[in-house]
Amino acid sequence: MTTPLLSPVSEAARHLVALDIDGTVLSHGFGEGAGDDAEGGRIDPDLAVAIRALHEAGHEVVIATGRSVDATLPIVERLGIRPDWVVAANGAVTLKRDPLATRAYRREIVEAFDPSDALRKIRPQLLTARFAVELADGGFLYTEQIPTGTLPTKQRKVPFEDLLGVQASRVVVVSPDHRLEEFLGAVESLGLTHVSYAVGTTSWLDIAPDGVTKASALEVVRERLGIDRSRVFAAGDGRNDVDMLRWAAHRGDAVAMGQADPNVQQVASRVTLPIEQNGLLLALRDRFPELG
Repeated sequence: MTTPLLSPVSEAARHLVALDIDGTVLSHGFGEGAGDDAEGGRIDPDLAVAIRALHEAGHEVVIATGRSVDATLPIVERLGIRPDWVVAANGAVTLKRDPLATRAYRREIVEAFDPSDALRKIRPQLLTARFAVELADGGFLYTEQIPTGTLPTKQRKVPFEDLLGVQASRVVVVSPDHRLEEFLGAVESLGLTHVSYAVGTTSWLDIAPDGVTKASALEVVRERLGIDRSRVFAAGDGRNDVDMLRWAAHRGDAVAMGQADPNVQQVASRVTLPIEQNGLLLALRDRFPELG
């Protein structure tokens, strides 16, 4: 499908367009950080065309996801865009495109922490859970296999004790034996401090360094680009998108997908149709009428 040619935007009209992947851009029937087919999934062709058109017109399209770097860049490739910035691992890793290479990225900002205290607190509450740590250098240590395409490819199985005392960009806790309601209750009772965390649509917990979210990473990108807060557009559907949507809604446009949890929808400035009805494309056309 041919990408429509939009007029190049002026610096004063340039937007930061922050897009979650799973459940927002990519449809595969699972929430972010879950699902055996997370590496695949479907991107609506018309949506891909619209995203490419905005990118080529000069808007700063930034993919902002909970996925690892390894699982994020293939989706960027599928969209056919070459963004200067990519936010992965729920804001813990911000990539910058190498200006000397077409599609090569370097880790521009990596937030890391020692996960020992959080892991020691969680383990007694979730005895059958699977634990993993995404390392600051991109490696991945796990106690039991976590079947998903959203994590790094370089993985190594280790005893639980080997997860302690490392420098991690995030911790992953998966507990298939718990219903989501039970899992949420257990997590809320832990009283985790000095970390940021988000629970997915399945019994999946992502823990990041304190204060690190998609929003914190995107704010750094926005400041470096000099884009006004009123020209921010963000779209997402998961609990890990709440901070991003709240950040965008402050002065910009925050769109929650129609299938999102009510707690996610309430922080957005508007709610679009579900991904199955191409809600993101409708929201983009509403914000950017030139897409037609």
